[in-house]
Amino acid sequence: MTTQAATPSSPPERGRTAELFHYSLRALALVWSTSRRLTLGLAFATVVAGLLPALAAWLGKQIVDAVVAAMQLHQSQGEAPLWPVLRYVLLEAGVVALIAAAQRGLSVQQSLLRVLLGQKVNLMILEKAQQLSLAQFEDSEFYDKLTRARREASVRPLSLVNKLFSLIQNGISLASFAVLLVHFSPWALAILVIGALPVFFAEAKFSGDAFRLFRRRSPEARLQTYIEAVLAREDHIKEVKLFGLAPLLLQRYRDIFATLYTEDRALTIRRDSWGFLFGLLGTLTFYMAYVWVVIDTVNGRVSLGEMTMYLLLFKQGQSTISASLSAISGIYEDNLYLSNLYEYLEHPVAAEQGSLTEGICPGDGIRFEEVGFHYSGAAKPALEGINFHLRPGQSLALVGENGSGKTTLIKLLTRLYNPSQGRILLDGSDLQDWNTEALQQRIGVIFQDFIRYQLSAGENLGVGDVAAFNNESRWQDAAQRGRASDFIEQLGQGYQTQLGRWFKGGQELSGGQWQKIALSRSYMRDKADILVLDEPTAAMDAAAEAEVFEQFRQHAQGKMTILISHRFSTVRSADHIIVLEQGRILEQGHHADLLAHSGRYAHLFQLQARGYH
Repeated sequence: MTTQAATPSSPPERGRTAELFHYSLRALALVWSTSRRLTLGLAFATVVAGLLPALAAWLGKQIVDAVVAAMQLHQSQGEAPLWPVLRYVLLEAGVVALIAAAQRGLSVQQSLLRVLLGQKVNLMILEKAQQLSLAQFEDSEFYDKLTRARREASVRPLSLVNKLFSLIQNGISLASFAVLLVHFSPWALAILVIGALPVFFAEAKFSGDAFRLFRRRSPEARLQTYIEAVLAREDHIKEVKLFGLAPLLLQRYRDIFATLYTEDRALTIRRDSWGFLFGLLGTLTFYMAYVWVVIDTVNGRVSLGEMTMYLLLFKQGQSTISASLSAISGIYEDNLYLSNLYEYLEHPVAAEQGSLTEGICPGDGIRFEEVGFHYSGAAKPALEGINFHLRPGQSLALVGENGSGKTTLIKLLTRLYNPSQGRILLDGSDLQDWNTEALQQRIGVIFQDFIRYQLSAGENLGVGDVAAFNNESRWQDAAQRGRASDFIEQLGQGYQTQLGRWFKGGQELSGGQWQKIALSRSYMRDKADILVLDEPTAAMDAAAEAEVFEQFRQHAQGKMTILISHRFSTVRSADHIIVLEQGRILEQGHHADLLAHSGRYAHLFQLQARGYH
């Protein structure tokens, strides 16, 4: 018989008691690290709020007994002093004011901690994201994990700590109530606890059901979010309107909601129905205690003031026990959701192993040696058996149909992916042995699917080199090289003009202008000696393309350049051309050699050339 080990994807199934305590301590440590002063203030206000209700109940007893005594004295002597009664009234008023102050203090400190902790947890999630590989982001199961972590991560740690403090407060209150109730009967507390237990067990059971439902339907919730983005973002709305997609997508959105709502409704009805039935048991136990106290008062075993105090203690005791058990149930639920956060934060990442800042053979350039790459879940490799050598001062062009592996090869070179087979060398040293920052400084790249940042024009260039993010002279130099300076300087505020439509006053650009922005961005890395252009002029007209490549050839002298393009007028000038097909090198050589070979390259070149006749 075999046993199945617990996996990170099933935290609720691990030792529940130990796990409950484990995440509670971690949440408390997280809140403590967020603000020690507010955490201590929260603890102090909790203790005060826990102690004072019993004192208020005792003062209420003293007031009633003092009133009864004063009435008896007035009947026998014709007058009675008021100060003994007023003294207790003033003391009770002061205690009630302190309780209100303590509750207000709890509310204020919880609100401030909620803001600070939300920011801290969101930063933890985003910082963790920067440690993850591109392959992890492309894994749908991992993306579900990220979505679950982000949805409630900012509120659950403080919610758990608030419930812990609430449990402490209620425990203090119950201890003080017990001191007073024990004089009535030791069985009084037992009755209150027994009455509250059914509701507690029901809440714990349905909290677990709600959490499992939450985890199971992460893909549907993420699809809803995606549909919202498609229907409400400016970069999607053109096709949505032109293709008439809105009714189809809205119906899919409604269908997903209907499915989720049906599950939520069923769970809510079950949860509240059982909660109501079990709540009646708690009410029944309270009134049993109520009758007990009244009978003892009528029989003279307790005074009128004691009756008032005991009834108040029973009422508050029932609420306190219910709140305590509800807090325990809530802590259990919060722990379940916190498991999502820590499951994400503890997701393993590859350690930074490289430390080289220069290779063992400076000037050797780039070598691909039997390089292959296989996407997770794919039926066949994206690249297989790739071999070539690119020296400084040489240019390489990659040609092939869409999906032939061109962009994947670039992602391997930039170390966004690691090869599944073979190795990539830079100046004689394996790419994995290079320090990431040193490697990135040597590479200037523009991808076909470059980002259109909703930032100023200058900042859109500055992202190409964060060390010069705000350097206006570098912006201007890069824009001139990428042929973007002319239209940027004509914008309303020049390099300070907000681009995109997301924010007020934003200026939208044409596709060709955005491509010049992206190309200029690659020129920000003035120390880069490896230049990679993935379809850099696809949105430009012929004149702009010729101008851009003339500038590029001047800038690329003495550097290694890799160009991906479907335009053979651009490709033909490369020193070496590789034709990829289904992830393998089909042909390679110089333009003239490939034409003479009359293979795939020659066929594609002639097809394109025919279009110009």
